Amino acid sequence: MEKEKQATTSTPTPRASSQDKPKARGAKGPISLFQQIKEGIEDACYIWKKEMKSTVKDEGVLIFFLLVPFFYPLLYSWAYNNERPNEVTVAVVDMSHSGNSRQFIRQYDASPDVKVAYKCNDMNEARELVRRQVVHGIVYIPSDFDTKINRMEQSTISVYCDMSLMLTYKAIYQTAVAVSQEMGKEIQIALSGNHTDREDQITTQPLAYEEVQIFNPTGGYGSFIIPAVLMLIIQQTLVLGIGLSAGTARENNRYQELVPISRHYNGLFRIVIGKSMCYFMIYAVVSAWLTLVVPRIFSFTSIFQPVELLGFMLPFILACIFFGMVVSCMVRYRENVMLLVVFASVPLLFLSGVSWPQNNIPGYWQGFSWLFPSTFGVRGFVRMNSMGASLQDVQQEYFILWIQALVYFFVTCLVYRYQISHTRKNAREKIDLLREQVLAAKRQKEKVS
Repeated sequence: MEKEKQATTSTPTPRASSQDKPKARGAKGPISLFQQIKEGIEDACYIWKKEMKSTVKDEGVLIFFLLVPFFYPLLYSWAYNNERPNEVTVAVVDMSHSGNSRQFIRQYDASPDVKVAYKCNDMNEARELVRRQVVHGIVYIPSDFDTKINRMEQSTISVYCDMSLMLTYKAIYQTAVAVSQEMGKEIQIALSGNHTDREDQITTQPLAYEEVQIFNPTGGYGSFIIPAVLMLIIQQTLVLGIGLSAGTARENNRYQELVPISRHYNGLFRIVIGKSMCYFMIYAVVSAWLTLVVPRIFSFTSIFQPVELLGFMLPFILACIFFGMVVSCMVRYRENVMLLVVFASVPLLFLSGVSWPQNNIPGYWQGFSWLFPSTFGVRGFVRMNSMGASLQDVQQEYFILWIQALVYFFVTCLVYRYQISHTRKNAREKIDLLREQVLAAKRQKEKVS
């Protein structure tokens, strides 16, 4: 019993060695939590600095991060600066040759939206002008136009429009309707036999109405489409730039890996946070330019509150950044991301619900559009910018953007975790292969000697 007791008391208890705990760089003792946080911040800042340098040195990334967001919206806005098409060319075929037909043509030509560019002898000549795209529409006045008016019968004027462009169709058709209604009022007044202007007003317009264009006073196409395009530019240029940067990193890496083998890249969150800080700093300036400056340069409708817009743009930019980082992990060559992203630009604009009513989009396409931050970014920004909505009014889009930012952040972490493990695995395989080659060379040398 005494021997067993001595044996138990004399046995030393095992102690945790310093090798079992992480150590700080250059330190002999175990690393503390404070040192881990400090090293993580230092590594994140190092990755941010390196990513910023590679962005400045890479011409392709610089083009998509700076040149395209700064100059493309200007060119796009200049193209729609007139808001509405003016002086749309029209050919007139007047088979009546009467005073009423000439009055109709004069009033039609006096409109700022259309211009009577040609007066043709027959429809074949007018069709040839439309075929050559010299004019965008035809106004046909039949030979019995004046005769039916004098007989107090309903007369007809035919309008033929080029439907390839809806804006020109709208200008040609609405001008013809407005002129015909005005001439109809004059005929009603002449035949009514009224004695006062008030009686004439009641005769021609028994039910008065007032047309008010809400949220787009000019009815312009630029104020309608430019806000959606600006948000889409933020997403697409971010994804293109991040994808090009990832492709460059793979091409410059000896083993064609996205994550380099370095002591600064020895952590998941420091890589994701370091890269995203670089992109966020750049696009904080780019987003301010696109949302605050560009609409005011061209006097587009812009009635948002800057503080609330800042709160809305924060999750949108973060969601776009992490979405771009997920896409970049699928890119092995610089050119692939351009083919993928540029192809999706127009469909994403349609799926946002701006150019086509959201309720008329099929359910499966709406579900597919929820994968992209631009869908909810466009909807929220258009309501805030053009309709004066508050952050509370776009609460649904705001929450979904935060959800997308969080989901894509964790997906980015998972993807980069795979990239890190894949890089380490390949590095170990390369080292083992080199060791085998060195041992084989030594054996060969010993045999020779």
